[in-house]
Amino acid sequence: MSTAPTVHIDPAAFHADPYPTLAAMRADTPVCFVPELGATLFTRRDDVFREEKRVDLFSSHQPKGLLTKIMGENLMRKDGDAHMRERKALFPALSPRTVRDVLAPQFQSIVQGHIDRLKPQGSCDLVTEFAMPVSADALRLMTGLTNMDAAEMDAASQAMLDAAANYQRDPEVDALGYGYADRVLELIKDRLPELRAKPDLSIISVLDQAGLTLDEIAGNVRVIIGGGQNEPRDAIAGTVWALLTHPDQNARITNGRSTWQDAFDEYVRLVAPIGMSPRRVARNDTACDVAFEENELIFFMFGSACRDDAYFTAPDIYDLSRDTGPAIPFGAGPHFCAGAAASRSLIAGHALPMLFDQLPNLQLTGDAPFAGWAFRGPLTVPVCWDP
Repeated sequence: MSTAPTVHIDPAAFHADPYPTLAAMRADTPVCFVPELGATLFTRRDDVFREEKRVDLFSSHQPKGLLTKIMGENLMRKDGDAHMRERKALFPALSPRTVRDVLAPQFQSIVQGHIDRLKPQGSCDLVTEFAMPVSADALRLMTGLTNMDAAEMDAASQAMLDAAANYQRDPEVDALGYGYADRVLELIKDRLPELRAKPDLSIISVLDQAGLTLDEIAGNVRVIIGGGQNEPRDAIAGTVWALLTHPDQNARITNGRSTWQDAFDEYVRLVAPIGMSPRRVARNDTACDVAFEENELIFFMFGSACRDDAYFTAPDIYDLSRDTGPAIPFGAGPHFCAGAAASRSLIAGHALPMLFDQLPNLQLTGDAPFAGWAFRGPLTVPVCWDP
């Protein structure tokens, strides 16, 4: 165990709202050991930004980590040449050019289809009826899992992520996560013959063309389903919630003082959909005046780093005028999110502007509760509009 000071948390309260606890940690114990999580947490932005890049000490390779156990070996849990091999193999599917020329037109079609479906209703839960299927349909397109419907994609993502953050080891959570991991493998097997006969720029196809094994493809597709479903889903619904609850900020977009990209960037700073990344200590060493032991677990708390008041004035406020440059919701080191360009295109380029443009008088009709600390987003966002 590290020599960091021990800080206890109430897991239920931390899941409901981690930010007060994280703010206290940043102020008093920026690197601290939390027994309830079995990990030492880094909470300040500069510490996370600097130490995340020290993969020789804080390694992503975690053969016994929950994410690896659930998802299988994947590029998120590899460093150095092993990581770069799979990242390069993935690049053609998610490159800025592919996003611009191949994915963006299809993102527009996906978003338009769901708006057309919803518009006559006059109301919906934005999470389950818009953000979830939009994200899932985009992910079906990107992965190549066109044999998986939107509801199953969302369920698989949530189940595997819940199991990957199941540090309390609830057996029902584990069983559901492992079950969906097996299901994804079977669906990949079903798609491979067709994709080998007619290769494309889907993730399964480019990884197969690069020579990755079935297990390597499955591990990477599972982890991409995890982040690639919940992050856009939560960011779409969450950014709409933020704009509707801050009409002065929404007005900045209307009058041209801010952009949809600003709205997205400030939301993922305020509520990082992926709030932390785990690492394994690779050797006995010291960082931030704390001694660490080989193989212990540490968490880089992106959600905390993005609210560090050393960089952000009034960090708990949604403010489109602020400089979000120092925020690191997608990470800062070699594991910077490979799907960031696709996420920005789907959300800021299509989902947000099309939704506000085509659903007149869009407004909230009830509370929008949030939950989670490792992965955080709104559970429901009830809205109505003039049909």
